[in-house]
Amino acid sequence: MSSPLSAYMENVIEESGGFGRFQTLLFLVTMPSKLGMGWSMLMMSIAGAVPQWWCMHDHTSRPGNSTESPIERYQNDSNLHQCTIHGSGNSTEECQTFKLDDSLYTIVNEWDLICDRDGIPSTITTIQMSGILVSGLIAGQFADYYGRKPTYFLSMLILLLGNVGCAFSVSWEMFAAFRFLIGFGLGCYITVFYTYMIEFTPTKYRAIIVTIPIWPMGLCLFALVGWWLHDWKDLHIANAISIAPLLLFWGLVPESFRWLVSHDRLPEAESVINRIARTNRRPAPDLGGLVEITRSEVKANQRRIYSIRDLFSSWFLIKTTVLLAISWFCSSYVYYAISFGVENLSGDIYFNFFLIQVIDIPAMVLTYILVNLVGRRPLAVFFYALGGLAGLAVAAIEVSDIADKDTMRTIFALITKVCVVIGWSGIQLLTSESYPTVVRNIGYGLQSAVARTGSMLAPKIVYLNNDVPGIMYFLAGGCMLLTAIASLFLMETKGKVLLDNIKRDTIVKDPEKERLIPDTNPRLDYTENKTNMNVDGVGFDENSLMDSSDLISAAEKQIEARV
Repeated sequence: MSSPLSAYMENVIEESGGFGRFQTLLFLVTMPSKLGMGWSMLMMSIAGAVPQWWCMHDHTSRPGNSTESPIERYQNDSNLHQCTIHGSGNSTEECQTFKLDDSLYTIVNEWDLICDRDGIPSTITTIQMSGILVSGLIAGQFADYYGRKPTYFLSMLILLLGNVGCAFSVSWEMFAAFRFLIGFGLGCYITVFYTYMIEFTPTKYRAIIVTIPIWPMGLCLFALVGWWLHDWKDLHIANAISIAPLLLFWGLVPESFRWLVSHDRLPEAESVINRIARTNRRPAPDLGGLVEITRSEVKANQRRIYSIRDLFSSWFLIKTTVLLAISWFCSSYVYYAISFGVENLSGDIYFNFFLIQVIDIPAMVLTYILVNLVGRRPLAVFFYALGGLAGLAVAAIEVSDIADKDTMRTIFALITKVCVVIGWSGIQLLTSESYPTVVRNIGYGLQSAVARTGSMLAPKIVYLNNDVPGIMYFLAGGCMLLTAIASLFLMETKGKVLLDNIKRDTIVKDPEKERLIPDTNPRLDYTENKTNMNVDGVGFDENSLMDSSDLISAAEKQIEARV
């Protein structure tokens, strides 16, 4: 079960108007940030794509149609699309001069990243993802110590500067350094955004945060802008322009009142709560019990600074953290392997990129319906299993010679993409709702960092797939089936209040079995009808979790009893 403070906070949101005008305005101000984040995340799908290219050695004596231009002669001779050319006799020599198609002007055109340098674009993408990994390990601690709001705006400032730096890079090494900076900013954003928003949102509407299709809509727009601009430098400038106005909303966005309460900054928390109620045109809620219940909990839980170590302080948190780590790693690999592998699909790269993003829009709408209807866990299990089978089908198609191979591959790849989007949305909700407030950002940041190991691997596997057809989707299918199994053992959080603090348990090994024995440190307990409600955070047994209404009622009775 959760603590009285957790229930009290849920009740405060409802008394302040639930999901009202304040939440709507907050979403309107913050959700557009996903557009710039999506562009930054998948920029290399287009900016790092390999255009058509030809070796421009002396080949004027080749027979051909007299109406052909010199370039058309090279284009029509597939033997010239290679790094080595045949010399006299049986000798070969390296091509010295290349012609690259300027209709898709990427970093490959800019720095001739082909032949012995063709692995550099995927390496740059991996460097970007390593920035997200590093940030995920730091940003969670930063957000839980300094606040959600500063971390959120810091992430956008970093992304703005990183995109401008990329646009003016004079070498691929300089470009890679700024992509790392962009990755760091993305890590800050991913770590804080969902937990920040969920702390203002009533239980019933939490799914909206991950299911509003702003991300895929923004990426569809990115495909259109890429088709219009063609130049990788212009795309980075456009990305920076999309982020800049969001920094102006600093004064309109408040700090999370849950974070303020968890740090015993009650006057500021009350000010934010009153602002929410006023904006929702509701009377300010009675916060008379907030001081009492918060101070009691703070007294019972003296430690202020939390770390990743606290994510392993009970069997529940150990199990949750490990299972979520498997899910995030696999989801990230599958999502980004498909996204970065778009150039390997047949047809126009802009249209293919648009296609694999636009299907996410109905998928996310479907997610919102199902996640509240069937729950987070069943949703994840079903779609990961379905996506795993679809991924294995793509791999089988790639290594076969069936008719309509390209069409069938694209269809099953889209099914795999839809399934990972829906399944990952359920996992993101489970992550935000499973961790207590005091370590929510740390937990989310850790899972984001784990996910980056999958996304760092993805571009290299995409590159390897050119030489070993099918390996990318064999791994994708296997990963999704593994995630389906891991999801079976996660706790369902649908309709449950958010935990706020941790109950630390001492892990003791019994000769016959391992069990949890509560530590002997003093606790301040509220007891109602023999229901033990430990103030410093109970609730790691799924069977003992109470619904929101029960907890709110119990908490109110405890406050009345104390008064």
